[in-house]
Amino acid sequence: METTNTLTNPNAEVLSGPKAKKNVCRLAREVIGQIIGLAMVLVLGIPILLVPFTTSVPAPLWVLLLILAAALFILPFRTASAWIGMLMLGSGILALSAFAVWASQFFASTPPIMDAQGQVIPGSIASLEKVTLNESQQWISIRGKSEDNPVLLFLAGGPGGSQLATARHSLSELEEHFVVVNWDQPGSGKSYNAVEQSTLTPERYIQDGLALTNYLRERFEEDKIYVLGESWGSVLGIWMVQRSPELFHGFIGTGQMVDFLETDLRCYEFALQLAMKRGDDKKVAQLTAQGPPPYYGDGIAMKQAKYLLDTFAYMNEDPAITGSGFNTFRDLASPEYGLIDKVNWLRGPLVTLGYVYPHLWEVDLRTQAPELKVPVYFLIGRHDVNAPPVLTGQYYDLLDAPRKELVWFERSGHNPWVNEPEAFVEVIVDMVLERPEPGRKSSR
Repeated sequence: METTNTLTNPNAEVLSGPKAKKNVCRLAREVIGQIIGLAMVLVLGIPILLVPFTTSVPAPLWVLLLILAAALFILPFRTASAWIGMLMLGSGILALSAFAVWASQFFASTPPIMDAQGQVIPGSIASLEKVTLNESQQWISIRGKSEDNPVLLFLAGGPGGSQLATARHSLSELEEHFVVVNWDQPGSGKSYNAVEQSTLTPERYIQDGLALTNYLRERFEEDKIYVLGESWGSVLGIWMVQRSPELFHGFIGTGQMVDFLETDLRCYEFALQLAMKRGDDKKVAQLTAQGPPPYYGDGIAMKQAKYLLDTFAYMNEDPAITGSGFNTFRDLASPEYGLIDKVNWLRGPLVTLGYVYPHLWEVDLRTQAPELKVPVYFLIGRHDVNAPPVLTGQYYDLLDAPRKELVWFERSGHNPWVNEPEAFVEVIVDMVLERPEPGRKSSR
């Protein structure tokens, strides 16, 4: 067996002695540091990777971004110092990512309306626009196969919810009959920073909604428009037509909210009983510890989420409810939202809701809006848990209006416009536009 004599082999100490250990440690630190640095660079580059798949940035531009980003990765191997190369790489990727974020916001758009051959329909409108409402910049999408059709304003749920993409997918057939305008309200989606959230009140939403209504009336040369509100938007819509009935042909409510406190108390109790039935002691303890609504101060959204997520999950699992429901990943990846908008799409319900909901606990349409001077149409999911149909039924029975209709969707929960979109559109077209005899209750 061959042995090495350290006296005759001076390199032996370098290979196995203290210096070798130092060299190995130094090399390990460099490798680990470069791995961490590379990981940080990859994180910084996420906006660049998202641009091709989730935004409206033109292909030539995002291809150029990817090429430049790939070229930057050569720097660590072309510079005298790997650390200097990594620093240059990180700085370059950061600059490209910042440009990608800006481009995603600048090029955000709603897709054109096409015919069966993939051609843009002449006379159609598909635009994403910023409008000034009471001195604040807010966003709307406008979609329709003909600008000559009546205008329908869609009010999303929330407060803080944005449904530009959801409505485009689920209610696309409405674009055949209406110019559909979808409003990102203050504190939501593209309008997240339109107004300081701490100043948001129901009155602000009403005033902005009426300002938008007047803008649409003037732009499309219409004396009146239709308004469709879902969930929170259903109450906002009623406030608007109550305040200025002369501006509206009629009101359509779905996922109709009537009394926010009674609704949340019912949802809380439903989730608590469901947890007890399932033997979910942890959930029972959480709900019991926070107690029933109303809630004030910090953390309102998270407290509500503890029971509302359970009620939504229950409806998603209910075999009586059809349809795929909401598609969060599809909506987040839609071209209407830039990368900042996508973050605000998530922030809206968490932040804005906490500021607005304390103003809603005392709302009860049964006593505060018993009379409306426009036709009213309630399109309600039979299996709704989040807005109990019994409350809508009570409100419908006492409501005094020139015309009122109550249509039950037997295969829907809180969102019949998502669960049964074809039937939902059919009812609006046949009932609202055709204006049949008033006072009819029916099921779909």
